[in-house]
Amino acid sequence: MVPSRDWGWTFNVLAPNVVDPLAVAALPPLDIVRWSVDAEQALVVLEKPTSGLAGLKLEARPFLGCFGVAPPKDQAISTATSGEYGGNMDYKGLVAGVTVYFPVFAEGALFHLGDGHAVQGCGEIVGTGVEISLDVRFTVQVLKGKTIGWPRGESDTHWFCIGNARPLDQALQHATTEMLAMLTKDYGLTASEASLLLGQAVEYEVANVFNPAYSVVCKVPKAVLSML
Repeated sequence: MVPSRDWGWTFNVLAPNVVDPLAVAALPPLDIVRWSVDAEQALVVLEKPTSGLAGLKLEARPFLGCFGVAPPKDQAISTATSGEYGGNMDYKGLVAGVTVYFPVFAEGALFHLGDGHAVQGCGEIVGTGVEISLDVRFTVQVLKGKTIGWPRGESDTHWFCIGNARPLDQALQHATTEMLAMLTKDYGLTASEASLLLGQAVEYEVANVFNPAYSVVCKVPKAVLSML
């Protein structure tokens, strides 16, 4: 995933749902702000920084905010949201080199991708990352006979599961249930053993709290799983 232009944009204000209701009135008007993106230097900076952010320099970590397969039961669902099929999860960990697994609900899977970001914090709490177009190269493979319920992923350091729903606790429940299923089915642990492992080793990330469905990531370090 490589940015295909030298600038991106974000909104300039926190989403109203991520602050206390009484704080909403004090938020500034919504506007669009441009950022300069240097792919070779892996650098993202404001084009016209104000004095308070004049020294701000962010490391570019390009990722796709939205990708997945067709939803179940012949549903037509906007790519603005997400579900067990993937979709607009906006998880900053979905960078180049990560393998992602989706359950398949329709013939041919109907894989789609888009929504490039140069960088983004957890939650997409201003409603955007640094939005940018990307040149993307990817491969797909069908794992016949393999059944999962929610998106899973594998990075160099972690296995993770993504739950997409609202409210936020339901997204966490989906992600944790999928991780429990992975540990019991793929690693042969009992529910009690998986619970003991997760209770002391699990990591969570709030991937998105802006879209119609929120996204929570349940992670387990590979270093822990290598002990099994």
